[in-house]
Amino acid sequence: MHNPPADNDSTIYKTLLESTKAIPWKIDWASKQFTYIGPQIERLLGWSQDSWQSVEDWAARIHQDERESIVNFCVERSLHGADHEADYRALTQDGGYVWIRDVVHVIRTPSGEPEALIGFMFDISERKKTEEQLLQLQKQLEEYSYKDGLTNVANRRMFDRVLEQTWLDAKRNQQPLSVIMIDIDFFKQYNDFYGHLQGDEVLKRVAHTLNGAGLRVKDFFARFGGEEFALILPETSEASAIKIAERCRNLVFKEQIPHAASKIGQILTISVGVASTIPVSNHESKVFVEFVDSLLYQAKKAGRNQIVQGANQG
Repeated sequence: MHNPPADNDSTIYKTLLESTKAIPWKIDWASKQFTYIGPQIERLLGWSQDSWQSVEDWAARIHQDERESIVNFCVERSLHGADHEADYRALTQDGGYVWIRDVVHVIRTPSGEPEALIGFMFDISERKKTEEQLLQLQKQLEEYSYKDGLTNVANRRMFDRVLEQTWLDAKRNQQPLSVIMIDIDFFKQYNDFYGHLQGDEVLKRVAHTLNGAGLRVKDFFARFGGEEFALILPETSEASAIKIAERCRNLVFKEQIPHAASKIGQILTISVGVASTIPVSNHESKVFVEFVDSLLYQAKKAGRNQIVQGANQG
């Protein structure tokens, strides 16, 4: 490893470089050898200053998940004589890693060929930690914005988003799409009799029960609003949707939730509307959902604790 000439100016310059947190370095392009790297590198990564001999040493100390892409990027930019920056995890001697930002300047010959690379390594671990925390927070906020705060199932906003995409897929593939709308029977009376706190517990219990009614990963369940829930069933015929609707009704009934204020029995029940469609160009998802909701209303009007199915609508 070669150090800069020891004249007064170089000594002052070297002292300044080695007193900063940034780690200076220089590589000869022809030999791919380090001609200098600051002693701060040992404090940061544990590798001795003399162990940085060639670009192979640098590449070997990049985290394997980033090694190939970072090396290829830096070589490509250097060949074009372009200054560049690269963020990567540098491996420490004790087996850990530190996030590094490498800022690279390309020194070129009069003909434009790379002659040397000089740069600084910066420890950006704290910045990366903050970025990861912000990304996690953003992810949590996004999850919260699509999740019902009480029942922890998807909310109406997420229902609308999933329905839109599922509707477009069904239209493009000309596959049947089914929707089931569900309402807890006499829920107002339940709240009046047992209290709103107990009512909240029932909503959570019913949501948990119905969330398992769909048999496939692609089936989607959400709280539509109040005591109303909805299921989106892609690629599902009317006959299959009716079976799932009946499954929903049976699952809630098997819970045997007492409902002394119900006008049709002593156990909590649900009413269900269900319909299927194959969307075409003049069909709208909103109109279809309103149609299924009208079937649910018919089930309630007809005495509750039952399923009303509808003809193919769009």
